[in-house]
Amino acid sequence: MDSDQEYIYESDSGNESSGDDVGIDFDIDGEPGSSGSGKYYRDVEDYPYEVLSTEEITRHMIECIKEVNSVVNIPVTTTRILLNHFKWDKEKLMERYYDGDQEKLFNEAHVISPYKATVKTKQVPVKNSSGMEECDICFLKMPSAMMTGIECGHRFCTSCWTEYLTTKIMDEGMGQTITCAAHNCNILVDDQTVMRLVTDSKVRIKYQHLITKSFVECNRLLRWCPYPDCNYAIKVQYPDVRPVTCKCRNIFCFNCGENWHDPVKCHLLKRWIKKCDDDSETSNWIAANTKECPKCKVTIEKDGGCNHMVCKNQSCKADFCWVCLGPWEPHGSSWYSCNRYDEDEAKQARDAQEKSRAALQRYLFYCNRYMNHMQSLKFEHKLYAAVKEKMEEMQQHNMSWIEVQFLKIAVDILCQCRQTLMFTYVFAYYLRKNNQSVIFEDNQKDVESATETLSEYLERDITQENLADIKQKVQDKYRYCDQRRKKLLEHVHEGYDKDWWEYNDA
Repeated sequence: MDSDQEYIYESDSGNESSGDDVGIDFDIDGEPGSSGSGKYYRDVEDYPYEVLSTEEITRHMIECIKEVNSVVNIPVTTTRILLNHFKWDKEKLMERYYDGDQEKLFNEAHVISPYKATVKTKQVPVKNSSGMEECDICFLKMPSAMMTGIECGHRFCTSCWTEYLTTKIMDEGMGQTITCAAHNCNILVDDQTVMRLVTDSKVRIKYQHLITKSFVECNRLLRWCPYPDCNYAIKVQYPDVRPVTCKCRNIFCFNCGENWHDPVKCHLLKRWIKKCDDDSETSNWIAANTKECPKCKVTIEKDGGCNHMVCKNQSCKADFCWVCLGPWEPHGSSWYSCNRYDEDEAKQARDAQEKSRAALQRYLFYCNRYMNHMQSLKFEHKLYAAVKEKMEEMQQHNMSWIEVQFLKIAVDILCQCRQTLMFTYVFAYYLRKNNQSVIFEDNQKDVESATETLSEYLERDITQENLADIKQKVQDKYRYCDQRRKKLLEHVHEGYDKDWWEYNDA
C-alpha cells in the first residue's frame, strides 16, 4: 500500500485529558477491530436508531471514507476533507465529483487536486552551496532534510510546523480546519501530515477528538448526546423531530438536541430558551417599574412613598411629580390638581408602559410554571431513592418484588407528566387564543391536577394498615395520569395536522 493511502486513527475515549495514547489502531484498508460491539438499537414509534460509542463513531467514519474512496480512488485524507466539506453527505459529494468540474470542487474544499500536475515554484527548495534552506517562519537556515511542506508547496522547518500545529490544536481547538502556515494560503493540512509531525500523545489525542467531534457535528445523521460528560452519539437512518434515548438514559430530541419537548416544536423552544437567556425581561421590568426624568431622561426607580421626586443627576436636579411627571412647584397650589393631564399627550407613554407591564406579567406567569416543573424534575433522583426505600419496606410486609414494582412505574409516569407539563407552558405562552386552545388548557389543567395528586400519594408514609389502600390509589392515579397525558399530546398533534394552532409574536 502506498504511503499516501495510509489512514490510521486511534480509538478515542472522548476524554481530551486522557493522557497516554492507549487506543486501538484502525487501518482504512483493513477491517475495523472487533473488540465487542456496543451498538444499542432502539425502535421508538417506528424510528430506528442506534447509540454509538466514540470507538464505533471512529469506525463508522472510516467506513464512510472507505466507501467513497473505493469509487473516487484518491488519497484517503483528501477524501475525508471532501466529505467534511459536504457535511458527510456521500451522495452529494459523488454527484459533485462527477459533474465534470473537479478542479472547482477541490478549490472549494481547499485541497490541491491530486490529478493536477501543478507547477509548484515554492516547493522547489532554495538551497545555497552548502545544501541549506531557510525557514520562512523562524528565518533560520538548516539542512533541507529538516524542512517539510504540504501539497501547496510551502515549506517550513519541522520544528515550526510542529509548534504551529500544536498551537492550532491545543490553544485554538482546531482540527479539520487547520490551514497551511503560510500567510494567505487556505489549503487545509491533511491528517497524515498532522499525525506525522505531531508526536506528543496528548496533542494527537486532542486532534483525534476534534476530528471525531467534527464528524458527528457535521453529519446530519449523527448527534452527540447532550447530557453532561456523556460520550455517546445517536445514529439515525433519517433526521426527524423524534425522541431518542441514549445509554445514559437521557431522552432528547434528535432534531434540535434539547431534552424531549413534546408538545412544543423546536423553533418555538429555541425562541423560549433565547428569551429566558437574554435580558429582554430585564428591559420589560425596567419599562414596567421605572420612569424617565422629564428633563434629562435618565431612568429613575421610585424607592419611597412620596411622589415628590428629585433627579439624582448632578447636572439636572429636576423637581417633578412621579404621578404626572410635571414640575413639582405648582403641586402645592390650591388651583393645581395632579390628575389634570392631557390625554392625547400622555396616551402613548401610558400605553407603552402598560403594554410592557402586561407582557412581563404574562411571561412570568408561564415562566414560573415552566420552572416549577423543571425544578421538580431535578429532584427525580431523590424521588427514586425514596421510592426504592419504600419498595424495600413493602417487601418486608410480605409483598414480592413484582408486587412492589407499581411504585417505580408511578415515578416514571410522574416524571413523564412533569416533563410534558413543563413544555406545555412554553407551547401555551406562544399560543393564540381560540376554541381549540381552550380545550388544550382544560386538558393541561386535568393532567396537572392528577399529577400533583399522584405526587402526594408517593410522598405518604406506608404502613401495614394503609398498604393496600395506598397501592390501589397510586395505581389508579398513575393510569389516569398516563392516559390524560397521552390525550393531551394527541390533541396537540391533531391540531398540528389540521392547522388549528396560531402563535403570538411574543
